[in-house]
Amino acid sequence: MPIALEISLRTLASIASLFVLTKLLGKRQVTELSVFEYITGITLGSIAAYVSLDLKSSWYYGVLAMAVWVAVCIGIEFLQLKSRHARQFIDGKPTVLIKDGKIMEENLKKERLTVDELLQQLRSKNVFRAADVEFALMESSGEINVLLTRETQPLTPKHLGIPVAHEQEPQTVIIDGEILPEPLATIGLSLGWLHASLEKIGVLVENVVLGQVDAYGQLTVDTFDDQLKIAKPQEAIQTFIQFKRAMADLEKFALATQNEDAKAMYTQSSRQLHTLCNTLKPLLLR
Repeated sequence: MPIALEISLRTLASIASLFVLTKLLGKRQVTELSVFEYITGITLGSIAAYVSLDLKSSWYYGVLAMAVWVAVCIGIEFLQLKSRHARQFIDGKPTVLIKDGKIMEENLKKERLTVDELLQQLRSKNVFRAADVEFALMESSGEINVLLTRETQPLTPKHLGIPVAHEQEPQTVIIDGEILPEPLATIGLSLGWLHASLEKIGVLVENVVLGQVDAYGQLTVDTFDDQLKIAKPQEAIQTFIQFKRAMADLEKFALATQNEDAKAMYTQSSRQLHTLCNTLKPLLLR
């Protein structure tokens, strides 16, 4: 067999083996890998390169070596799932770097981390003062997580005691000019509705890179032509205007009538409509 062909076949076999074995290892980001998993990844790559180029050795020996590495890694992961002590021994424990706004210098030395590096990591979390940090720790993956003090945390509706509705995830209904029927059916909308919505904003489906429908049934699109300005849907704004007109009409009727019962009814209806407008305003005018 020609050397070039043999190397090509060995490389394809290595790629196929790596693909299967890494699928067995599961999904993890590089920053979430333990030290042993990181070493395993490097070793598997080295063995795969060895299998591709070392023509004197049988290729299946390299595949066997990779399989053993993966089996050991899976065994260690299973052990970590079953035992907390095993997790702490293999991955290590999180290290407290800041507590009550005070930097723990001894723990920084333990992790071989300088103050400058710590401040850099804090800035990546949009934290520019160590005194604003209630608690910061370094996870076993090396990532630094931060808890801000109560007074410096971003204000949320929960802090104000304001209940909010559950927000559903938007559904992607168009990708690269192709309509995706399944997400469209998930939110109970039809192809006719989609085409009508595209017609209202003056866009053809084949010109759409990405089209999404939010929880309130509003379609937003991004087109291949970045210079194209897309008209915003006007239904929500028109609905809000109609509510305001109806509220003004009710107030006018209340002032014009001499019937006390009718005046009270118009006034109460106007107040109810005013409350409804304030509730729906964030949704209709966003």
